Amino acid sequence: MNVLSLFDGMSCGQIALERAGIKVENYFASEIDKYAMTVTKHNYPNTKHIGDVTKVKGADLPRIDLLIGGSPCQGFSFAGKQLNFNDPRSKLFFEFARILKETKPKYFLLENVRMKKEFVEVINKHLGVESICINSSSMSAQNRVRHYWTNIPNVTVPDDENIFLDDIIDHTYKDYRIPKNWHLRVPDNRPLYCDPYNKKGISDKSTALRTNVNNGNMWVRVDGGYRNLTVREAELLQTVPVGFTNIISESQAKKCLGNGWTVDVIAHVFRGLLNENL
Repeated sequence: MNVLSLFDGMSCGQIALERAGIKVENYFASEIDKYAMTVTKHNYPNTKHIGDVTKVKGADLPRIDLLIGGSPCQGFSFAGKQLNFNDPRSKLFFEFARILKETKPKYFLLENVRMKKEFVEVINKHLGVESICINSSSMSAQNRVRHYWTNIPNVTVPDDENIFLDDIIDHTYKDYRIPKNWHLRVPDNRPLYCDPYNKKGISDKSTALRTNVNNGNMWVRVDGGYRNLTVREAELLQTVPVGFTNIISESQAKKCLGNGWTVDVIAHVFRGLLNENL
């Protein structure tokens, strides 16, 4: 099977295909972030990087069986300014739609953030399928609601596996520090930047791992103190193999992870291909 991944990032798609038991002959990746590409090349050296998505032409590629991608979401997100299709990053969705028409793959998958219904309907119309909404909390320790548009058969919302922060936290790590750039206060009025959704500490889910606040750091309440998540814990939040991002710095690893996919959710979707004639 030939796979084309747009906005590939650090290739969470390859991890998910491998985890789902889907064999791949060629994996073409469109990506421009050098740190994400470094992670991909380290873990999947046979990846065929093909550069900027705006320069990818279907005619230049062999037959593509599966097209995947998670186009930049800043213009759609409820956490952002919701500039929708006027945001140049969110306009990149139309590159996915263009390449879908040019390559005519048998299967496709697009992922994006929770957004207004009117935006969802525009994407539904362009892709010819309705989205399915899945929260990564069913398969990980984070609340991460995402839309998935796909023609892969038999995709369902996965059963809740009841994974919480306590299942991924390293209790031997005790580096409790007050970060310099704080903007929230905990109940006793100490100034701390922490996860505002993590009300119950490690017995709860975390908010979605993200990169647009405090340089990608996430402070959580652990064992009576507040500390930043480690890279290992961030990998586990995204169900990425531990050590997958070790080739780059902590800050860049967290950015790549925040921009990436929750691998187990994507693998769940890909398992719909197992009984197909690929």
